[in-house]
Amino acid sequence: MGAWVGEERLSGAVLHVTEGGETVLEQAYGYAHLYDYGAGQYGGTDAIVRRSSPIPMTTDTRFDMASVTKVLATTTALMMLVEKGIVDLEAPVSAYLPDFSEGPKGTITIRHLLTHRAGLRQWEPTYYHAANADEAYAYVRDLPLAWAVGSGRHYSDLGFMLLGRIVETVSGQRLNDFVRTALYEPLGLRATGFGPTDSTAGPRAATSHGNPYEYRMVHDPDFGYEIEGDPHAWGGWRERTLVGEVNDGNAHHAFEGVAGHAGLFASAADAGVLMQFILDRGAASGRRLLSEAVVDAFLTPAVPGQALGWQLPDYAPAGSFGHTGFTGTFVLASPSHDVTIVLLTNRQNLGVDSETQYTDLAPLQRAVTQAILGERSP
Repeated sequence: MGAWVGEERLSGAVLHVTEGGETVLEQAYGYAHLYDYGAGQYGGTDAIVRRSSPIPMTTDTRFDMASVTKVLATTTALMMLVEKGIVDLEAPVSAYLPDFSEGPKGTITIRHLLTHRAGLRQWEPTYYHAANADEAYAYVRDLPLAWAVGSGRHYSDLGFMLLGRIVETVSGQRLNDFVRTALYEPLGLRATGFGPTDSTAGPRAATSHGNPYEYRMVHDPDFGYEIEGDPHAWGGWRERTLVGEVNDGNAHHAFEGVAGHAGLFASAADAGVLMQFILDRGAASGRRLLSEAVVDAFLTPAVPGQALGWQLPDYAPAGSFGHTGFTGTFVLASPSHDVTIVLLTNRQNLGVDSETQYTDLAPLQRAVTQAILGERSP
């Protein structure tokens, strides 16, 4: 870890590891905020500026969890609603969102969404078409499917946008309010919430300088995304280094910071508590919030590498579950070792390279996992 930071492959990181429910390693590396926005972010030139007084990383720094939101907020919220009998995994989405019923969409179930098998597009810049969550939902609802329902796993932010709305519809609360009152407060978490809506004290790690990666997703058809319409039709790109506001453009611009696919902020220690809660199959501090049966149902493999919401990395011991986030976040739990691993980084603060890419953390995540848990048995 120190080498990655020393070589500026990362600005900073926090590693938090528990074994048997006890913290065995907690260490901060590098800086929470090393670089600031410079000119040229959306012209292909990464002109960021090194701060004269960088802000050191600390173990209580809060990170933009990006897609880890999908499991530490939305999926866990669905687990609680299934526990209460309010949500049925096999029910169609239209049972909870009645207007989501046209054509083949009427056959999409909650299980399809949780396993990324609904046939929805993987990503769209909803902020080109929506200024709030209601408008974003209407846009996603009306998009044609990209694949046949159930035909394969296609990781989709749009599916988790829908799941977040389902949580809100059936609970009668905004997603951030539901998870705060039903989950985070009962677990005693003080550094976890959607920001800036749920503002709590503590330092926050800087992420990107505007959204140069998303800008290229929209403006460059050869980048791997084909966006319909005029890429110049919207010009609300952020021209600042992002600290304490969600990096994801859809969550920020269209969902006001609270979305089912992104928007959660947390410290490494708090993320570790949430992972331990699932590892302990729904119990914490002698109190049970979920039944073992519901937890087991959500962790049962559905397709290779994927349970309900949770990812099942093939390089970790059998039964391990976790998730990654675009900002550089990573959580993992291993039942066979009774270990949780939380590795949070702010890789985006270094800016993008000439190909508009951020540092690839997959090798580091794999190396940390295998250093702590050992090589996976064949």
